Amino acid sequence: MTGSKTAAPKRQQKRRGKPLFESSEWTFETMQRTYDAIQEVALEDLGLDIYPNQVEVISAEQMLDAYASHGLPLMYGHWSFGKRFVREEVMYRKGYAGLAYEIVINSNPCISYNMEGNTMALQALVMAHAAFGHNHFFKNNYLFRQWTDAEGILEYLEFAKSYIAGAEERHGHQEVEALLDAAHAVMDHGVFRYRRPPKLLAKARADRERERQEYEARTFRDIWRTVPRPPDKTALQADEREAAKRKDLLKLPEENLLYFIEKNSPVLEEWQREILRIVRNIAQYFYPQKQTKVMNEGCATFVHHYIVNALYDKGLLTEGAMLEILHNHSNVVFQPGFDDPRYNGINPYALGFDMMQDIRRIATEPTEEDREWHPEFAGSGDWRSALREAWANYRDESFILQYLSPHLIRKWRFFVLEDRDSEPHYEVSDIHDEAGYRRVRQALARSYDLSAIEPDIQIVDVELLSDRELKLHHYMRDRVPLIGSERDRVLHYLRQLWGYDVSLEGIDSATGKSVYKAGTSSD
Repeated sequence: MTGSKTAAPKRQQKRRGKPLFESSEWTFETMQRTYDAIQEVALEDLGLDIYPNQVEVISAEQMLDAYASHGLPLMYGHWSFGKRFVREEVMYRKGYAGLAYEIVINSNPCISYNMEGNTMALQALVMAHAAFGHNHFFKNNYLFRQWTDAEGILEYLEFAKSYIAGAEERHGHQEVEALLDAAHAVMDHGVFRYRRPPKLLAKARADRERERQEYEARTFRDIWRTVPRPPDKTALQADEREAAKRKDLLKLPEENLLYFIEKNSPVLEEWQREILRIVRNIAQYFYPQKQTKVMNEGCATFVHHYIVNALYDKGLLTEGAMLEILHNHSNVVFQPGFDDPRYNGINPYALGFDMMQDIRRIATEPTEEDREWHPEFAGSGDWRSALREAWANYRDESFILQYLSPHLIRKWRFFVLEDRDSEPHYEVSDIHDEAGYRRVRQALARSYDLSAIEPDIQIVDVELLSDRELKLHHYMRDRVPLIGSERDRVLHYLRQLWGYDVSLEGIDSATGKSVYKAGTSSD
């Protein structure tokens, strides 16, 4: 029998494959098959460049434990991790909060944890998101390439965990815990921001550690060999000249507080210095992640959204699986309004995903406005290269300054509030219109700039000739001081690490004038 054939709809013509799975239950065989299909789209279509993957399935309790320990697989023990674990577990059991779908480690191989309670559809979403989206970002973004050591982090974490456990056996749990409390209090001020830290791999080797410790012990003790003498004029002048040379050797000012104390504290033993080094190396590991939350999550969310849609178009995902995936995707990118009780600031997943989608739109279907604002890639058609370029070369602040379009500013209805301490009310200074686009974009970008968010605190001097007081300056932005109670607690911890009094002076960055003074007392 012959006759004419009716063309199938375009979507149906594409969907020729057999679904990768039809049940919500997962097996390792099904996960491997799905992983292979995801990998084909990620590498051959999107052109992603990734570390080798290590995908592990863990229980809900293990996920809670990993989440409470900063998501690191071999983290040392500390009471604060247990406190966070208990809090998260109670919230989870009572239904007040859910668990992370996954945790991914910036390492080579890239380790991602999937929760065993996930359905197979959710496992597919998580693998696309973490094992390929985050993985590509970790490997290619300039901040991660310059400031972290993916090759050495796993070996270093193993070394750190065993070293701290050994220190607890030798010196007592309470003494090690007190040292970690003090180190954690200034952990955010224990990173290098302007010079690249050394690789971690060699640090985990005992022979290299011993050589370095012996050398540092010799050089550091020479700094403190001067014992304060009576105020004889000739001797005092000589001491002042010597002190000036030593301050130069100390390379002051120094914003990496943990590094300075680790190298120069008069009271710490070698094992205590090693623990400070461990804490600041882990702080350094997280430093790029603090600056790329919008980009990192936006990249991973765009990647998983594109991949699952590509698999669906090929017939490799059922409609039921796709509906479940899109439901979870919608939850991830949900942005409550500012007057919604659920509002907790700008959702980095939502903003990041929208910006990635917008880059694709500008590259393929630009308006005249887009061509004016983004002439370098508007209408190029090569949205994949445009996205890979953005993922590799920007952090949140610079990414928003470069790529946030007027189209998205209007969609999000962004506006700028001015808060002047001399006025009783806020003022809406800029809105989403022609006159306000650039100022809105600059204000939003600044809200992601760590140099504007975190206090600028530097060690500026050490009293070498008398009481060995450690002197710090806080360079205040917009005359905003530190919270007094927290400031005093942190100064107490710094004194514990330094061994002598610590003083802090607040300096108005605009005028250079002293605004406040605080400090510890040996009494």
